[in-house]
Amino acid sequence: MIAGAAALMLGCDASQQRAISENNSIFAAFQPPSPVQAAIWMNDPYDADKRYRGTNLLANAPFGGEDVYVKAYRIKLGAPPADGVDDDPGVRGVAARALAMHGEPGDADLILPLLKEPDRRVRLEAVRALQRIHNPKAVEPLMALTSQRTEEDVDVRAEACVALGQYAERRVMNVLIAALNDDSLVVQRSASQSLSTLTGQDLGDDPAAWVRFSDSTQTPFAGRRAFVPPFFARDKYWFEHIPFVPPPPNERPAPPIGMDQPA
Repeated sequence: MIAGAAALMLGCDASQQRAISENNSIFAAFQPPSPVQAAIWMNDPYDADKRYRGTNLLANAPFGGEDVYVKAYRIKLGAPPADGVDDDPGVRGVAARALAMHGEPGDADLILPLLKEPDRRVRLEAVRALQRIHNPKAVEPLMALTSQRTEEDVDVRAEACVALGQYAERRVMNVLIAALNDDSLVVQRSASQSLSTLTGQDLGDDPAAWVRFSDSTQTPFAGRRAFVPPFFARDKYWFEHIPFVPPPPNERPAPPIGMDQPA
């Protein structure tokens, strides 16, 4: 593209050359950094914003699941050879998101400590990551986050209820029924949707109806539905129709990593 523009400019007058140069600048404004630049940013020891941006760019790239990058995401959450987690909460959060996209069930061990972070954004990223990674170790920490007594942030409670929709256990069902009494409508709806996924029943957000159902059956999960975590998808912005500008990082619906779906 650059070489073509240079050749074209050789045959143009000054005003045409300026127009072509300005047009190229517009195109360049929408071009993301190169993979090499993103990797350099991801490992910048002095600039947390660059580490965040580089990690996010690589995680959303088509090659973001290659072993060398997955290892780098893990290192930011304290995996060897690191001697601790990245000191920036935003970087820790985006590393959890990257592992949710490209990791494996064992990566839950690196994500679970983030559920206790004081920064609600980190807790939110961690909970959303655990929606995409299936690991029974996450059940108790997620259940604790559904209660207003242990988690003050509404979004974290709601997303924890969503994540629990992949675990067909009585204790999970009981916690989700209790979450129907939450002061927040969004938490109530998330708990109700997860209960419907786990049981195949559509009883709304009435706790008494769910208690009656639970008490009436020994096999509450017989009608269990497939769990699919929320996924990102949007239409292209106008500039994403320009040639060579990458499309939005839309995702395809998929079950959590490591989860066997019901037949």
